[in-house]
Amino acid sequence: MRGDADRFDFRARGDGSVAIERSGRIVTVLRSQAASRFLAAVSGAGDEDRQREMARVTGNYRRGNERVAGAHPRRRG
Repeated sequence: MRGDADRFDFRARGDGSVAIERSGRIVTVLRSQAASRFLAAVSGAGDEDRQREMARVTGNYRRGNERVAGAHPRRRG
């Protein structure tokens, strides 16, 4: 599993927004419907699923094509 420094954390704020943090810094803030959808998705979810959902909503996740991107014709020089 990843180190604690690479883990996401979230805080539901009093105004209904949700702040998602990584390494103690706010990565993104979700408001209104996005915050409600996020809280519904992580309620009752396990830690790995929560981490995956936070990575998804922040856009900070692997897409699965990193290895093949180096072989793309534009990158061959």
